[in-house]
Amino acid sequence: MDFAHKTERVGGGVEICVSDAHTFGTDSFLLSYFAAPKRKDVVCDLCSGCGVVPFLWFRDPERAPQKAFAVDVQRQAVRQMGMSAAWSGLERRLVPVHADLCGLQELPGHRTVDLVTCNPPYKAADTGLISGGESARIARHETLCTLDDVCACAARLLRFGGRFYMCQLPERLVDVLETMRRRKIEPKRIRFVQQWAGGAPWLFLVEGKRGAKPFLTVDPPLVLRENGEISPEMKLVYTGYGKV
Repeated sequence: MDFAHKTERVGGGVEICVSDAHTFGTDSFLLSYFAAPKRKDVVCDLCSGCGVVPFLWFRDPERAPQKAFAVDVQRQAVRQMGMSAAWSGLERRLVPVHADLCGLQELPGHRTVDLVTCNPPYKAADTGLISGGESARIARHETLCTLDDVCACAARLLRFGGRFYMCQLPERLVDVLETMRRRKIEPKRIRFVQQWAGGAPWLFLVEGKRGAKPFLTVDPPLVLRENGEISPEMKLVYTGYGKV
């Protein structure tokens, strides 16, 4: 193997190949939990990196989607996802796709899908501190795709009424909602994420539906820590789906 890597076990027999270039954090767990696909869904994760968002759905076989595609423009990320699928016995159900989402029109064998997720680059081009490595720059800054590119791709892939989920920084809330609506994905639900109750949110999760009518629901905030410990809901986020 020509790159250093290790295995992260996330439960349910799922093993994820991570490297310095492609790893994951809490935001990926939150997005996977928030999206929670249905059993019959065909789903797609954009800007997938090591593929953690879709891989987490397969921890519980009773709730896992029918099939998942994981799209990334970087070859090493796609190789890692392929290794993870083999280690986890998911070769037939989780399909890595090496593609630039800016030109992606459809997925192998599927003109449309039921659900699309994306943990996108958080920083617009030429803003914030620029990350040093190429993979980090691509993951954190809009160097290869913009927010509009992501929403346009999601709109192309989704069936009418299909669901789109994204996480982003609160500073970009207006940009996200405006871009989704312009691309005919109507924002339907938002949930803010706080480190502790009463604290300012550091992330938000948004759900949109392709072709839906306007009506937005704001969920209670998701709090990471209570009384100095991981909150009950965050324990569910890390270990699997369910309700507190």
